[in-house]
Amino acid sequence: MSAAEIKQTKLNLMAWIDQLSDTSTLAFLEGLKESRSGNDWWENISELQKQHINEGLSDAKAGRTVSSSEFWNRLKNG
Repeated sequence: MSAAEIKQTKLNLMAWIDQLSDTSTLAFLEGLKESRSGNDWWENISELQKQHINEGLSDAKAGRTVSSSEFWNRLKNG
């Protein structure tokens, strides 16, 4: 892509983003930007979120898991 094409693509994207009102698309784009920033997402989540993730990892290591089909069956059948 030439320098002129890159510039035009950026202008097109900025114009498109400027007119967006869909919050899920904006959140996706913001997440994409953050994922490319080099920041570690772990540093940007709350202590409670970290605790929940660590509990899930501990459960998995201890074998306290269910298969996906079992999960969906439980959810479906109450």
